[in-house]
Amino acid sequence: MKKLTTRNPHNLIVLDMAGTTVADGGLVEQAFSAAAGRLGVEPGSADHAEKLDYVRATMGESKISVFRHLFGDEDRAQQANTAFEVAYGELVDGGRIAPIPGAREAIERLRGEGRTVVLSTGFARTTQDAILAALGWQDLVALTLCPADAGGRGRPYPDMVLAAFLRTGAVDGVRQTVVAGDTSYDMLSGVRSGAGIVAGVLTGAHDKDQLTRHGATHVLGSVAELPDLIARAEA
Repeated sequence: MKKLTTRNPHNLIVLDMAGTTVADGGLVEQAFSAAAGRLGVEPGSADHAEKLDYVRATMGESKISVFRHLFGDEDRAQQANTAFEVAYGELVDGGRIAPIPGAREAIERLRGEGRTVVLSTGFARTTQDAILAALGWQDLVALTLCPADAGGRGRPYPDMVLAAFLRTGAVDGVRQTVVAGDTSYDMLSGVRSGAGIVAGVLTGAHDKDQLTRHGATHVLGSVAELPDLIARAEA
């Protein structure tokens, strides 16, 4: 294992999953449509279009939080969330996801440099585990986190990043943390956590302008470029 010699190594790397390290081909929207249909939202209706626009705008947020906003009362939100998890899980089991090109290699390189890598998501634990199993990534990283693992609040709150910081003990201060994601909520979460590098990637939901406006310190073509970015930051 390569020993880091820099005085301020970025030894904790917190990576988003869907859109950042995992390509899901729009499965979030498909699973949402299935879930909404079970609650009586007709595909093609104005109500469906409005709700889908909100889902797109809040990519990266905890899904139960999204459904609470869309459906109001807790029972309907929980029904929608459960239906979403089932629909997404079925799509995952059908082989509809794949790693972002170069993502696994980037993670393995970062680990080989002695860094701790954590995968985080706005999905529930059951969905996250299904994705990890489908990709064969169960043992790829030191820790995986979903909102429930960090008190229930997902992005844009910094809770999952701070949970990674506390649970791993990989760095002495939050400024030595790196956060990478594909949505504005990923960027807000990283900024609010105090991470030293908050990198947006262009393989997912939001464009360069959205990522930059919400606090990205860097914008990359993909997560495959992250190891080189960190190396430059430490040079």
